[in-house]
Amino acid sequence: MHSTIRYRLLNRFTLMISLIGVGVALIDSGFTLSTWLQQLFHFFYLGIIFLGFLTIAGRYLYSKKKLILNKVAIFDLLTSLAIFVLLAVHFSDLVRSGLSMPTDGFIAIKIAVLVTFIREISDTDFNLKRAFLNPGQFFILSFLSVVLVGALLLMMPKATTQPLSFIDALFTATSAVCVTGLIVVDTATYFTTFGQVIIIGLIQIGGLGILTFVTYFSYFFKGGVSYETQLSIGEMTYSRRMGDVVTTLKSILYVTFGVEALAAALIYISIYDLPAMNVPERLFFAVFHAISAFCNAGFSTFSAGLYDDSLRFNYPLQLIISTTFLFGGMGFVIVVNLLRYLRYRIQQASYRRHQRHAYQPWLLSINSRITLITSGALLLIGLIGVMMFEYHGILAEHSSFYGKVITGLFTAATPRTAGFNIADMDALAFPTIMLTIFLMWIGASPNSTGGGIKTSTFAIAFLNTLSIARGQTRVEVFQREIADISIRRAFSIIWLSLLVIGTGVTLISYDQPELDLIKVVFECFSAYSTVGLSLNLTPDLSTFSKIVVSIIMFVGRVGMLTIFIALLKNKRERNYRYPSEEITIN
Repeated sequence: MHSTIRYRLLNRFTLMISLIGVGVALIDSGFTLSTWLQQLFHFFYLGIIFLGFLTIAGRYLYSKKKLILNKVAIFDLLTSLAIFVLLAVHFSDLVRSGLSMPTDGFIAIKIAVLVTFIREISDTDFNLKRAFLNPGQFFILSFLSVVLVGALLLMMPKATTQPLSFIDALFTATSAVCVTGLIVVDTATYFTTFGQVIIIGLIQIGGLGILTFVTYFSYFFKGGVSYETQLSIGEMTYSRRMGDVVTTLKSILYVTFGVEALAAALIYISIYDLPAMNVPERLFFAVFHAISAFCNAGFSTFSAGLYDDSLRFNYPLQLIISTTFLFGGMGFVIVVNLLRYLRYRIQQASYRRHQRHAYQPWLLSINSRITLITSGALLLIGLIGVMMFEYHGILAEHSSFYGKVITGLFTAATPRTAGFNIADMDALAFPTIMLTIFLMWIGASPNSTGGGIKTSTFAIAFLNTLSIARGQTRVEVFQREIADISIRRAFSIIWLSLLVIGTGVTLISYDQPELDLIKVVFECFSAYSTVGLSLNLTPDLSTFSKIVVSIIMFVGRVGMLTIFIALLKNKRERNYRYPSEEITIN
């Protein structure tokens, strides 16, 4: 018993020290420090790694369970060996240099400290209920914490090429975490490679959610997740069954990293002949844009984005990036369900006629059907609209019809919260601007990296309108009845979105009455739907307007309905019902 208590104390101490070590490593990487302070930090890192070894050893020595070579034990063995080899090489280099080797470049040592922190926090009991926060409050607080930390990291001297104000850093961090893409400073020239790595890290965390990473690591290292945590995550992901929670989170990570890796490889191939970039620069470009595309962020390492002269007519690149952000905006659950359906169809087709194949009804869920049909219809409407309004406009510079169609498709797809610009936004015709605003407002699909009111919300509202016009009392589609709570939630999301956007337009127009109203409206719709497209208005915003747009981006990412749920206490329904009466509407 005493040995177990000692191990728990060692685990908690190592966790706190490694957390401090991660913060010290960030400061060490972002600031130019004196040599003696770097040396002190260096010994601090080595002490954390040594504590990590002791904790791993204690975990197996004091464990009551029989030692089994499972995935966790293999992970601990491989990471321990890797860190041991790293330390051996590190100390041999120190000895050869006569202990005079500079310590500001030991990135591998800092990575080892980060791995130690992840290992220890994952082995700690993670329970949302003990934090005195409901799931909505925890969800909002996690995003807010990442935004504030990100803003401080972006202000570090080594992250930028010139000093960055707190408001601009806060705006950029909010835009990255909320996967929006609106920028007040040029990402390509204002931030160093270290700063761009911070931005892409914020995009990845914001796209997936910090809770996804914490829960998966907890599941990986502990073999399970507490029932209370599953309940909390289920409320945030709207999972129907508790067994779906961990499975959904695993699928989210596998799909995300799989699609991003494939997209990065294809992007690299599509730009292999760019003369102005060497191999490391092309690799960084591919990884950066793959993550930015899948997370629907719209950030680019080129000042003109994909409208740069070297990328504007690269149609394979446009197809790769547009396909990537359409996958990201489709929704993790929808993508997994679609992949399972396609695998079932392939297996069914591969069986011979005399062989039996288990029939699986409703493998493609009603959520997937509604989302896919709505997304396809909106994409087709956008493509037709862009081709009509811009054939002799922004599409005129593309000589081939193939180029016009690809660019038109990209222009129609990017308002679905992607935010990559492939054309001069100031040159858009007014009908195209209005169509873009409409597509931005609807946005992506639920449980995705995108924003907006979501395709399912728009579809439910449209179906409800049709049912009322037909005199029906129920909303039915695909031989299923839409639940009343879904209809109520859809209309709440719609009016709350218009309330937030309208308030933002009013405040910005009051603070800067000289701004063009249509540009302000476009900016607010883009911010709420976390799109990132702009009619080149963002750099002209005042400090107050930047704060307003930052708040709109944050509200659009976490959801106004989620904020209301987090702030208002749940009221129990009584076992009675008042007499119902119809209210005069029109």
